[in-house]
Amino acid sequence: MEAEVKDKIVSIEKPELVAPPDWKPVIMGILCNWCSYAGSDLTGTSRMQYPPNIRIIRVPCSSRVDPWFIIKALQTTADGVLISGCHPGDCHYISGNYYARRRFLVTKELLKMVGFHEHRVQYSWVSAAEGAKFAQVVKKVTEDVVKLGPLHLYKKENFSK
Repeated sequence: MEAEVKDKIVSIEKPELVAPPDWKPVIMGILCNWCSYAGSDLTGTSRMQYPPNIRIIRVPCSSRVDPWFIIKALQTTADGVLISGCHPGDCHYISGNYYARRRFLVTKELLKMVGFHEHRVQYSWVSAAEGAKFAQVVKKVTEDVVKLGPLHLYKKENFSK
C-alpha cells in the first residue's frame, strides 16, 4: 500500500511528494467533549501509551464537526483526521452523533471524489470509560496515515541525492 523511492515514503495521492527520513504524520483529532475527549483523558491519566502524532481539538458534540473543519485541516497541516464521538444512543445531545455519522459519510465520499484516500479521514466511537480503545484507535489511524505517506510539504527533488 505504501510506495517507496530510495527508502523514502511517497504519498499515494501525490507521487511528487516524498517524506524526509524523520517524517512523522500529524493527525488532527476532533473529539466530542463528553465521551471521546474524556476517553482520551482517561488514556493519559492511566498512563497508556499511544502515538504522540495526534493534535486534539475538543468540540461540544461530534455533530458540531463541520466538513469545512476536515477540509481545512487537510489543506493546512494535517496528514490525517480522526473524528470521534459518543457511541450511538449515548449522545449527551440525544441524536447528535447520528447527524455526525451521516455528515461524515457524505464528507468522506466528497473527499474521495476530489482525490483523498479514504483512510486519511476516519471516524470512531469512544466512550469516557474506553481509554484503552482510544489508544488503540489513535495507533491504527497513525499506522494508516503512515502507510499513505505525507499529504503535502515535501518534494522529491529535495531528497534525491
